[in-house]
Amino acid sequence: MSQLEIKDLTVEIDGKEILKGLSLNIDKNEIHALMGPNGNGKSTLLAAVMGNPKFTVTGGSITFEGQDVLSMSVDERSRAGLFLGMQYPQEVAGVTNSDFLRAAMNARREKPIPLFSFIREMEGTIKDLQMKPDLAHRFLNEGFSGGEKKRNEIVQMKMLKPSFAMLDEIDSGLDVDALKIVADAINDVRAESGMGMMVVSHYARFYNLLKPTHAHVLVDGRIVVSGGPELVEKIDTEGYDWIEKEYGVKVSEESETVKTGKISLGACAAQVKKGA
Repeated sequence: MSQLEIKDLTVEIDGKEILKGLSLNIDKNEIHALMGPNGNGKSTLLAAVMGNPKFTVTGGSITFEGQDVLSMSVDERSRAGLFLGMQYPQEVAGVTNSDFLRAAMNARREKPIPLFSFIREMEGTIKDLQMKPDLAHRFLNEGFSGGEKKRNEIVQMKMLKPSFAMLDEIDSGLDVDALKIVADAINDVRAESGMGMMVVSHYARFYNLLKPTHAHVLVDGRIVVSGGPELVEKIDTEGYDWIEKEYGVKVSEESETVKTGKISLGACAAQVKKGA
């Protein structure tokens, strides 16, 4: 049995179907790269697994370590070991990072973490992410830059120590140095815990740092092609045009959007051919 099993999942938002029978199995120690054009279901998949109420699951199943995920509330999913690093982290005025994290950690423990142990661990994690020492006393994400918000998501991941992590464009807003810092922190957590992961990114540079074991391309709410890390490299160098011929997926001429020397893996528009 895989750590996370998604079978025939259909999801809609505001009456519009986004995921259309998607199936995916992920085991411990695996990192699955999710690629594809914008608006085709990558973020929806992560949100549905975590239980975002804006997304309605209309069919299929999600099982995590033998448990029925769809029967759980969001907090139950978190306590079970699921973690979502958000694309747009929310600001929470009046709640400090330290209070938020300590409460979240204690919710997963039988006994509260001793204050000294918590302070020592948080100080070390902040240092690992090369963030300002006053992070613990700042309100959650309030006044943070985009890059600070993303690094703060990884601070939370490192301290919560989830069994399975989902990262939704956690690399956006990061400069080259910060990208390496974040990737190194993620790899450290994986090496320590052996957790499984789903990662959404538009850039091969980030995937090259994380070294995914599997890769999938989502188009129109379905996985149209899967492979290993060579799939990331193939799309980075060739774009999506070859998928049109082999899998009946139409990709626009903007499939290869070059930004500062990189090809975006998901900035193109695409649609499934009629009748395909």
